[in-house]
This record gives sequence, C-alpha cells and structure tokens, in this order.
Amino acid sequence: MTYTPEQLLHTPFLNKGTAFTSEERTALGLNGLLPPAVQTLAQQLKQVYAQYQHKQTDLEKRIFLMTIFNTNHVLFFKLFSEHVNEFMPIVYDPTIADTIENYSALFVEPQNATYLDIDHPENIEAALTNSAAGRDIRLIVVTDGEGILGIGDWGTQGVDIAVGKLMVYTAAAGIDPSQVLPVVLDAGTNNEALLNDDLYLGLRKKRVYGKPYHAFVDQFVTTAEKLFPKLYLHFEDFGRSNAADILNQYKDKITVFNDDIQGTGIITLAGILGALNISGEKMTDQVYMSFGAGTAGAGITQRIYEEFIQQGMAPAEARKHFYLVDKQGLLFDDMTDLTPEQKPFARSRSEFANAAELTNLAAAVRAVHPTILVGTSTVPGTFTEDIVKEMAAHTPRPIIFPLSNPTKLAEAKAADLIRWSNGQALVATGIPAAPVEYNGVTYAIGQANNALVYPGLGLGTIASTAKLLTDGMISAAAHSLGGIVDASQPGAAVLPPVSQLAAFSQTVAVATAKEAVAEKLNQEAIPDVAQAVRNSTWVPAYAPIKAGE
Repeated sequence: MTYTPEQLLHTPFLNKGTAFTSEERTALGLNGLLPPAVQTLAQQLKQVYAQYQHKQTDLEKRIFLMTIFNTNHVLFFKLFSEHVNEFMPIVYDPTIADTIENYSALFVEPQNATYLDIDHPENIEAALTNSAAGRDIRLIVVTDGEGILGIGDWGTQGVDIAVGKLMVYTAAAGIDPSQVLPVVLDAGTNNEALLNDDLYLGLRKKRVYGKPYHAFVDQFVTTAEKLFPKLYLHFEDFGRSNAADILNQYKDKITVFNDDIQGTGIITLAGILGALNISGEKMTDQVYMSFGAGTAGAGITQRIYEEFIQQGMAPAEARKHFYLVDKQGLLFDDMTDLTPEQKPFARSRSEFANAAELTNLAAAVRAVHPTILVGTSTVPGTFTEDIVKEMAAHTPRPIIFPLSNPTKLAEAKAADLIRWSNGQALVATGIPAAPVEYNGVTYAIGQANNALVYPGLGLGTIASTAKLLTDGMISAAAHSLGGIVDASQPGAAVLPPVSQLAAFSQTVAVATAKEAVAEKLNQEAIPDVAQAVRNSTWVPAYAPIKAGE
C-alpha cells in the first residue's frame, strides 16, 4: 500500500516522527516536513519522558501521554513498557475516571475508536469498516458506558475505558495495536448531568433497554464477527441488568470475554490462591463473603465457587461456603428482587436464628464468620475496624480484598487492615497501595488489578486460535498467576507486582494457550504453544518503511 506523507505523519500506526531516516524522508516525500535532525527511538524516549515529568497533576500527565498515543504508537508503547508501574495508574485506573467524567469537555480527537448509536443501527457495518481501514482486527473492547468503573453511567464518554483497556493489552501482553479497535455502543444515558450538558457528545436520550437494546447489541456482534473472523470480543463495563445476559448469550458460540464478570473473578481467584500459598490453608476450607452482589461481586463469587467444584467438592456442599451481602443485607432466597446471578448463592432464613437482623455487613460477618471478605460495593469505608477484628478473632489469616475503585470508593485502606488485624490480614486492593510498615515488617500490598490477567488471557486465546474462551482456560490463567507468589517472604504480597506485568502476561498467555490446545479448541495447528505466543507478541520498535509499501 502506498502512503502519502500526510498519512505517514498523522497515522499513529505508521508515524516515526523525527526517527524517520534520511533515506526514508527522501523516498517517502518527507523532506522538509520534519526538523532536519534524525533521532533514535531512545532519544525520543528521553525527550518525551522529560516533558512528562514537568506535568503537575495526574490528569495533565494522562492528557500528555494520550497526545503521544494519538501521534506515535511505537513511541508511546515503548515509553509505557519502560515505566509500566508509574504509568498504569495514569493511563488507566484511577486517573482514567477523571478523563471519562470530563471526556466531552476535553475531547480533541477520536483515538481510532468506533462510535455506534442505537438510533442508527444501519451505520454499524460502514462504521466498523471505516474504523478498521483495512486493518486485520483481532481484538475489540466494547462498552455501552452504563457501569463505568465505580462511577456509573457515562454514556458515550465511556469509550475512554475501551481505549484504556486496549492500551493495557498492548503494553502488558504485546497485542499489536494495529489489530485492535475500541467501540462504544451508545444506547442513551440516565446520567442527568450529561443530558443537560451542552458539550455532551453522546445521544441526548434516556437509556434504551429491552428488545431494542438487545437487537442493537446483537447487530453489532453479528457484524463484527462477519467483518473480523478471527475476533476476540471483550465486553467492558456494561450495566448490571445486561452484562451477564450478553455474556451468556454468546460465550458458547464465539470467543468472548467480560472483564467485569470473568476478569475480576480471575484476578480475585489468583489473589486468593496466592494468599492460601502464604497461609498454607486449603481453598475448600474457606468461607467466602462478598460485600456487593452486582455484576462484579456475583461474577467473582461464581468464579470462586467453580474453583471449589474443580477441587472436588460437590456443588450443593460448595454453595454452603458462600454468602452475598448487598444494600439490603445478607441475601436470602425469599427476596423478590434477586438477579439470576445472585439466586444460586442466596441463603435460607432458617439457617439463622436472627435472620431478620442481618441487614448490614457487620451483622452478617458476626453471624457467618467468613475467612474471606471481598468488597465490590463502591461504598467507601465499610470494612471497619470492628468488622476486621471480628474476622481476625475467628480465623488466623483473614483474607480481605477491598476491590472497589477508584480510590474514593474503596471499602478500606490497606494500612488500616494490616493494623486492625495485628498484621495477620492477607490484603489485596483494587487500586495501587503503598507498602505498609507495621511492627518491623514491610507488607507488600497486591493490587487485584485485572491487568495482571486479562492481557495474557487475550494473547493466549488469540495465539492459540481458540474458537471459544472456556472455564478451563480461565482457571489455567488464574492458577498460573496465583502460583507466582513467594510465600517465604515476610509480608509477601498475595499477587505479583504490576511492575512485572509483561513477564507475567507471557506466563498467563502460555498457560491459557496450552489449555486451549489441550481442549482441542485451536482452529489452526499449534505445534509449539510457547512459540505461538512469542510469534503473536508485538514489540514496540520502528520497522523500515519503503516507498510503495
């Protein structure tokens, strides 16, 4: 394909900026369009990072990095790979919440995203075709913006979560950025602030539900599968009323993944496996309580329950180990507003002499004595000192994961959990947390960041040419990550550090691909799984460009 000078300088998949060589500048018609000096990628990295360090706030830093991303993908991802621990909270959570809330006001350019709206379903195929622009799309992250992080319904502005997820796929696992596409399905919004905002860039209508909504989603899925036959389709931040239904509709037919339901479940399972490596306890001896029983909370519970089954426990017996607590308190099977995902884990009132009193988390903890407490409630400060001490009184190493994010919505701070439990709690948080010094021990705090697992899971699935993403592949991914924890270190984290994201993503990818091949899901012959993963891993480096290519 022949590119014009304008295309080369304004397409981030192609642009090298000042790194175009003298020979390339002459052959490609770039002479005079760039300053005369020819820089190496290393020089560009030094220059850009120095500029980054002068930005004062996290939001300013993210906006600056997005400018680089929009200009030059190789430069952006090479920079990201060298500063992954520093950049993750800037590029993704928690700073991305600020850019989503201000997306319309800050809008400069579409960042190669596809914007689909429910009022114009006839445009879906053309929009996807235009966005792909001839690229071989292997991965789409799609959101409808209804359940963004812990901050709710942000309509079209939620597209930034799809852009951010795909950045992490590339930075962590080496998914080729020219083969990905962020998509937003705008079905309206119930966010009154957006509907009344003159700058809002999405549809100005109440969110559509029911048959018209599902027809819209199905038309998108069908069209995307037709246009991109090797597609891995990742659903992100759909609302509670739709997320599980959509996943269940497609998961046995095509290669699909829902990060909120499956990804959060995988990383939480990996964290629990890591915690049990430290405590020396068995999974099937644990009593699990989820505070927050929405899409994420119920999805995580289902994943942990499936692990009990895989470890040999009968389903009826396994369910006795699980308790869900939501805004109405402990969930009972006679409640009329339970979701399909909550019903299997709702308890009978006859199990408790004081069932009518179990209307809050503290009462539920006192009645149940959980050994594991996971928070997805987005209700800050709810893991109180009394609750933590109650847990610690009944189990020697309580596993406590306040996973809600961003920071302002977390159920507890890691330092408080360590202090209140006298250093016995095994903690993972949903947002980055600094190490905690307590009684002469430095406690490393694992971040239950889905980025530790979903990039590798996607890479392994794509590399193996798997026609489905199965529970077996998901379990293999979790075990590969949970087994990395060094239990011999005092204060060891229950999960590996985000700073080693790229290495762990390769571990997860190989484990996932091996399971796919073992289950005979690969559509092409894979004689060497590890080599197939390496072959599918993109490396941020400039390739020569010749005229006429």
